[in-house]
This record gives sequence, C-alpha cells and structure tokens, in this order.
Amino acid sequence: MKKFRVALLKRLKLRESWVIFFMLGLVMMNYPFLEIFNKSNRIFAIPQLYLYFVGGWAISIGVIYLFTRAIDQPEDEHDEGDHR
Repeated sequence: MKKFRVALLKRLKLRESWVIFFMLGLVMMNYPFLEIFNKSNRIFAIPQLYLYFVGGWAISIGVIYLFTRAIDQPEDEHDEGDHR
C-alpha cells in the first residue's frame, strides 16, 4: 500500500497530470455533459444538474488536495524504500 501511495504522489507531481485534470474539468463543464444532467428528474428532491455541480466540485477539491500532498512530499521520502 505504501508503494502505491508513493507512486501516486510521485506521478501527481508531473506537469502532465495537472494539464490532464484541468482539461478533464473543462470538458466536464461543457455542452455534452451539462445536457445529460439538465433533466427534470430529481434525486432526493434535488435536480440532477445541481448534484452534478456539487459532486464535481467535491471531486475537484479532492484532486487538488492530492496535488498539494504530492507537492509537499519531500524528494528523499520517495526513495525511502530503495535503500538497502
């Protein structure tokens, strides 16, 4: 589990990951996806579009949290498991 965590944090430091998540956010907030959720159906008396926005907002906060954790990670901790 620790190797997975270290690999994930190391990957999130890469600039390409930042660009990919930014572009994904832009795509998710445009026409095809907004039209899918802009229906009169309600879930727990809340319109689907509102739930889509709130859910996307919560997920983006989680992704930003992971990115900040990756930035705050010192470089020598990534190599901690490689010392023999």
